[in-house]
Amino acid sequence: MDRAALADFLRRRREALQPSDVGLVPGPRRRAPGLRRDDVAALAGMSVDYYARLEQQRGPQPSEQMLAALTRALRLTVEERDYLFRLAGHGVPRRVPLDAHVAPALLRVFDRLEGTPAMILSSLGEPLVQNRLAAALFGDASQYSGFERSGIYRWFTDPSSRAVYPQEDHERQGRNQVASLRAAYGAAEGGAGSRAGRLVAVLLERSTEFRTLWGLHEVARRFEQHKTLVHPELGRIDVDCQALFTEDQSQALLVLTPSPGSEGEEKLRLLAVLGAETFA
Repeated sequence: MDRAALADFLRRRREALQPSDVGLVPGPRRRAPGLRRDDVAALAGMSVDYYARLEQQRGPQPSEQMLAALTRALRLTVEERDYLFRLAGHGVPRRVPLDAHVAPALLRVFDRLEGTPAMILSSLGEPLVQNRLAAALFGDASQYSGFERSGIYRWFTDPSSRAVYPQEDHERQGRNQVASLRAAYGAAEGGAGSRAGRLVAVLLERSTEFRTLWGLHEVARRFEQHKTLVHPELGRIDVDCQALFTEDQSQALLVLTPSPGSEGEEKLRLLAVLGAETFA
């Protein structure tokens, strides 16, 4: 672990970012360039003291989880992420198409989406980041780990996960999930040994429905242009769906917008005011 280089790298990356780069509103008391230490700590989900010690060349070696959180908070490129891991004394994460490193270009767009549900998904259907409205609609993905983070996995192993869609859409959604997973499997290095391959093997073992749909050999990254979502308190919410993909198709920014003046717009406005906690 190179404490001096790590501290200098973190400070320089922090100072190179503006509040607007990470979705923050500049305050009147900002004098120093770039982000403040408390900004980075909040974005990374760590204490200000912990982050400050890193910049002061003190404290314990950060874990890989902490480094991943700093990577996202500081909007690092893949190359910068690898450098950060090296400075902290860790091996460089493998670069594969299903990498959970969020593409900075998608993050910049995501940061500017506050009034409408938005999230960035991996090709395995894992929410890598969600805004508050997306978490209120689909549930907070941070509570899951392993394959349970994948919406594809939960669709075929946890019936309650389907409640966000009306019953009449379940068959189409299931086919879309499997077609997306087959596309991810085809793009993955390592075939059956890749994360996509392991997920396929688990679902083939645990779900008869998945085995049937997998046998159709449908391959596509599908997001319906129109979705009807079901909230437990607000009922049906109609939204339009737009997906922005990275060049290698490994990640997608999903944005859900209601028609202007529609009942869906009113319900999302109410959800934004009340939040998910009210409906817990």
